[in-house]
Amino acid sequence: MIERYTRPQMAAIWSEQRKFSIWLEIETLACEALADLGEIPRADAVEIRAKAKFDVAQILEIEKRTQHDVIAFLENVADSVGPAARWMHQGLTSSDILDTTLAVQMVESTDLLAKMLETLRVTVAKRAIEFKDTPMIGRSHGIHAEPITFGLKLALMYDEFGRAQERLAQTRARIAVGKLSGAVGTHAHFDPRAEASVCARLGLKAATLATQIIQRDRHAEFMTTLALIAASIERWATEFRHLQRTEVLEVEERFAEGQKGSSAMPHKRNPITGERLCGLARVVRGNAVAAMENVALWHERDISHSSAERITMPDSCILLDYMLAKLDTLVAGLVVYPENMRRNLELTKGLYFSQSILLELTRRGLERKMAYEAVQRAAMATWQGSETLEQNLNREAAIAAVLKPSEITKLCSLEVHLRHVDTTFQSLGIT
Repeated sequence: MIERYTRPQMAAIWSEQRKFSIWLEIETLACEALADLGEIPRADAVEIRAKAKFDVAQILEIEKRTQHDVIAFLENVADSVGPAARWMHQGLTSSDILDTTLAVQMVESTDLLAKMLETLRVTVAKRAIEFKDTPMIGRSHGIHAEPITFGLKLALMYDEFGRAQERLAQTRARIAVGKLSGAVGTHAHFDPRAEASVCARLGLKAATLATQIIQRDRHAEFMTTLALIAASIERWATEFRHLQRTEVLEVEERFAEGQKGSSAMPHKRNPITGERLCGLARVVRGNAVAAMENVALWHERDISHSSAERITMPDSCILLDYMLAKLDTLVAGLVVYPENMRRNLELTKGLYFSQSILLELTRRGLERKMAYEAVQRAAMATWQGSETLEQNLNREAAIAAVLKPSEITKLCSLEVHLRHVDTTFQSLGIT
């Protein structure tokens, strides 16, 4: 299943080739750090750097016998290095390699996701500006509330994914942590200075303290951050799906030449991208639950987290990268129907002006309860009849005693609702 959603750059980060490349770099850097401390011969460290290589197929074949991936890797690399290979993995444990590699992969994935978020926000900002002044009805509980603009709706999307960028950057700092501190994290056989050197050269910082592994609260935060971004994607996919309903049809996913909507009904144009994104968000959320369950391990380490992470970590990164790309394409190609937005605005015959009248009545000295009930009577008459709210407001004696017809007309204006749109765009930096 996952191959269907794989984009090349993200897939490469989580490939076996990339994983073993990082393993080899860690082992080589560790030997060089030990040589710097005078603990192994410099010539052997140089020889390891020059000769060490691996073959993925051979490692996997050896692993069938050893039932241990790191040992299989070390055996394969030793074949290319010769006698100097005895210094590889000196004082280290498997999780030193696995967890430090995982940190590198998470950082690389985070950087790719950050670029995708920035691309998405640029696209959203462009469409927000395009429709900044396009009025539409705002809805609460799915019911018409008060007017907004479609550009303002997209500006909200822009703002939400700005927070996603912030969370990702904050999480990056907490996952960029490696460890080469041995079987229970005490540095019994590997000098902390060597650990700091290796981590620094990988772009990581060394864990202040670890057990056999880096503590999984870091990984749970990473996966939760991905799940939150996926939830935001689902939120907007759901929004566009609702707006595409036939009865609403204010926006629509682009329907490409030759595309088919249904095997049975030739007329169908379905929001399939939005639906797909909503489904995939559930997968990323579920993976975050598994990451939180991985936090509680036995004593200095058990292996129950490892099997889950080999699936959930790559899947979540690959899926989220795909989801951001698909949402970007969806927004860029979104077909917008301003005429339908205007039509839907007019469905309730101006009921959305009710609060403007209520507030003006209270400003003029009318008791709020009396003002509310008077406006509500006019609103109920509008719901049930054929006349507009403005017409029914003028028939209410309590209202007519306070407001002139011209004042009611002025209050029943979109300008009242949309006069701060420019200010909002400026505050978000969308220009």
